[in-house]
Amino acid sequence: PPLSPQAKYLAQIVLVGAQVVGRAFARALRQEFAASQAAAETRGRASAQSWAASSLSGISLQEAQQILNVSTLSPEEIQKNYEHLFKVNDKSVGGSFYLQSKVVRAKERLDEELRIQPQREQDSPHKPGT
Repeated sequence: PPLSPQAKYLAQIVLVGAQVVGRAFARALRQEFAASQAAAETRGRASAQSWAASSLSGISLQEAQQILNVSTLSPEEIQKNYEHLFKVNDKSVGGSFYLQSKVVRAKERLDEELRIQPQREQDSPHKPGT
């Protein structure tokens, strides 16, 4: 049986509504993808710098944090733990030169990461509304 004029009208409304929602969804998806790409690019640059610092120092960021027993990149905590570990590993008090040198390398690596960090924050795009 043929559709009534009201049914045709209702079908057109539903179709137009679906197209509007579909376009809005596609636009939101494109914007989110672009923001995601920009964030990944920024992380990639920062990661490349971090990787380069790890290569130069011969020690990874994670290993440096483990050696100095720090979970965050707090300059005060890093300095405090560095001074303590450097002192207790001094050869003159029966410590190990090898361990003392690992402490020094870890401090250098964390200092380099602290230097890189402000660049990351400058490069990272700020999302609207956050």
